[in-house]
Amino acid sequence: MNKENDDFIDISEKGRAKDGTVLSSDNRLFFQFLAFRGSSDESELITSLRNFGLDGALYADINDPNGFGLVVMSQDPDYFVTELRSFLVNTPFDKYRQKDELTMFGRTYSFGYESDLDQTLIHGPRKKILDDLLKWVIWYPLRRSKEFETLSPDEQRSILGEHGKIGFKFGKSGFATDIRLACHGLDKNDNDFVIGILGKELYPLSAVIQTMRKTRQTSLHLESLGPFFIGKKIWQSDL
Repeated sequence: MNKENDDFIDISEKGRAKDGTVLSSDNRLFFQFLAFRGSSDESELITSLRNFGLDGALYADINDPNGFGLVVMSQDPDYFVTELRSFLVNTPFDKYRQKDELTMFGRTYSFGYESDLDQTLIHGPRKKILDDLLKWVIWYPLRRSKEFETLSPDEQRSILGEHGKIGFKFGKSGFATDIRLACHGLDKNDNDFVIGILGKELYPLSAVIQTMRKTRQTSLHLESLGPFFIGKKIWQSDL
């Protein structure tokens, strides 16, 4: 192998077809979550979001009668510092105060075994946000302890597998589903991931997080968790 190939870095998302063929994709969906407070009248916000054509959802903040949460999706990161930025600094959003501690930004990613990367990276996460039945959500960031990165791949897989099994059981039962976003280097507090837990009812979302408290990852290998935004969807863009 020549030096040019030795220096090549492949940062594409990887999957694997059923016949074992390695799949690759450079498509990712970026998410930004913003929380803000102001008037309790959401009608002007909904009208503005609809007219702008934003792709995402608006939530009523359960912990703030004058608070809202907004999740925005785009495959183009430039969108967040151009069109979206211009939109949010004008009426009616300019009348609201942003809750900086709840701002989150992340990207979809693959684990390496997915057989449909477009579904994993783009269509699946977007469909969850825009699912009429998934009204309740808990959004939060997390940061793993640095020691976790020193564990062997087998140890990491075993630890992460505990979370995966819990998530699978809750999902199969129709209680909750999740959106996992990587935010390495994209978060001002050095968090590693942004997590969205979505469901038809609120209690199961709390229950899945409670169950995960008992896993090795949460009890031994997390440096920080939260803050948490808990909300109910009051508007979403068209699927």
